[in-house]
Amino acid sequence: MTLHEYNSAVQVHADGIFRFAVKHLRDRDNAKDVVQEAYARLWQKLDDVDGAKAKSYLFTTAHHLLVDAARRDARSTRMEERHEDLRWGNQQQPDLKEVLEAALATLPEVQRSVVLLRDLEGYSYDEIAELTELNVTQVKVYIYRGRTALKEYIGSLENVL
Repeated sequence: MTLHEYNSAVQVHADGIFRFAVKHLRDRDNAKDVVQEAYARLWQKLDDVDGAKAKSYLFTTAHHLLVDAARRDARSTRMEERHEDLRWGNQQQPDLKEVLEAALATLPEVQRSVVLLRDLEGYSYDEIAELTELNVTQVKVYIYRGRTALKEYIGSLENVL
């Protein structure tokens, strides 16, 4: 793709990609970011993309960016949306160290040990396996299960407040 073809693609397709992004995102600022990122990625692939296929490349890239944005938004929910009736008022915020210690106390001993060795002490899976006399697969499973249990405990609003 030549520089002239790139500039032509900007003039011809930018509005269409912007409308496409606005329809999906319903946010003009985020749509502008998608358009800008699509053109930035085209610029990076200038030598690899055929000038005749610039429109296809841009819309495909914009689509992927929109899907990524939707996935990112689905994972993050705002606290206000989940708990509209929550009022802090005069309540004191919980001590995070106490919440974490309470969450760790709910774990079985093996899970607690491997999670602390990995996340607090920074040991590798092999080192943890050697220290606990487990195999590496067991260590990974226990760490996964422990982290999942911690996430569920801490994620529960009743346990944190």
